[in-house]
Amino acid sequence: MPQACGSRAKTKAAYRFFDNVRVNLQSVLAAHYQSSAARAAREPVVLAVQDTTTLSYSTHPATEQLGPVGKQADGAVGLLVHGTLAFNLAGTPLGLLDVQCWTRDPEEAGKRHQRHELPWEVKESVRWRRSLEALEQRQTACPQTRFISVGDREADIYELFVWARAKAGRPGLLVRAERPRVLTGDQGPLWAHVGQQPVAGTLEVKVPRRGSQPARVAGLAVRWAAVELRPPQHQPRLPTVSLWAVLAREEDGPPGTDPLEWMLLTTEPVADFAAATEKLRWYTLRWGIEVFHRVLKSGCQIETRRLGQADRLEACLAIDLVVAWRIYHLTKLGRETPDVPCTVYFQEHEWQALTAFVTRQPDPPKEPPTLREAVRMVASLGGFLGRKGDGDPGTETLWRGLQRLDDIAEAFLVFRPVPKEGPVSSDRRYG
Repeated sequence: MPQACGSRAKTKAAYRFFDNVRVNLQSVLAAHYQSSAARAAREPVVLAVQDTTTLSYSTHPATEQLGPVGKQADGAVGLLVHGTLAFNLAGTPLGLLDVQCWTRDPEEAGKRHQRHELPWEVKESVRWRRSLEALEQRQTACPQTRFISVGDREADIYELFVWARAKAGRPGLLVRAERPRVLTGDQGPLWAHVGQQPVAGTLEVKVPRRGSQPARVAGLAVRWAAVELRPPQHQPRLPTVSLWAVLAREEDGPPGTDPLEWMLLTTEPVADFAAATEKLRWYTLRWGIEVFHRVLKSGCQIETRRLGQADRLEACLAIDLVVAWRIYHLTKLGRETPDVPCTVYFQEHEWQALTAFVTRQPDPPKEPPTLREAVRMVASLGGFLGRKGDGDPGTETLWRGLQRLDDIAEAFLVFRPVPKEGPVSSDRRYG
């Protein structure tokens, strides 16, 4: 905090800001939620990806109100954060739509065996429904946009399917299945039934290198079926749920590698191979929230914050969440709209300082560079070499470059004062 503020007075003001009772996670993020919804409203389909991450503060013994974040009650302590990040179908992050943050009670540790006896409303897993309820409000306010909630195997919760089907007009649901669901009638187990369907087609996906296994292109046999799930045995009063299942399985993978297999359950109709592969491609965009969490932890270094209480950490977390999104958004925006002027993101003194530093020319050009040119210059400050095979810069080189640019731009103002300027361009056509 002192390094970011730069002086004792500003540091003290920051601590007072986070100590204010009106400054909390939701009050800080309220305006960002509205801006995210406005960006989402311009898209026909928005993928609202949900995921949970843990923030460990075990090295900060002075911070109060923290709770266990591991399986042991006396292990690591910190906060749990469940966020919903919106993406368009090009994979560009549009912003956060909902964030929940909480601490666990150490007295509740070791009671997982009682989970079937507790009502869902008091379980941690209810966070998925709360995010869906927040998403439902966005869906109502943006009727021209179809919101699809996307979750990994942790979101394979029967109550979520029931909730999504209970009322017309609610957001769609796309979840990777994990549990051995049973279908109604004589269809039997979910995996066996869908696996017996004829192959609708083959989808090729790029598999990155994993350890000693080289990168490869995997051919996935795609099957799909309309299914009706039975409720779990311990919840017989719940109704059956009609969904579509899409199974993508690598049937002839190279020896020594684990074959890929995805079973997706969705409320969105699947009538042919094109619709099935569409749902698979939607799910591949879920990885974007993992990138976002990496920027939050490694780039913003949220786990190094030292504040006296957990609620102050949450208020600080809200700011870092927006910063992490802006870095990730800039990364994707530089690829999606490369030819727009860089003033959609950078202030005048920033792009002038950037071009002067990179080109070693004290007089900046009369016209600002394009966003792609500016992004690559910033990334070069973070170690991006821009070689022929390097592709576009990623979030890691960008966040390092932006940190350097902050100091370069401050020095530029000291040695070459310019009139105080307003915010960056807000032209809605950009991004």
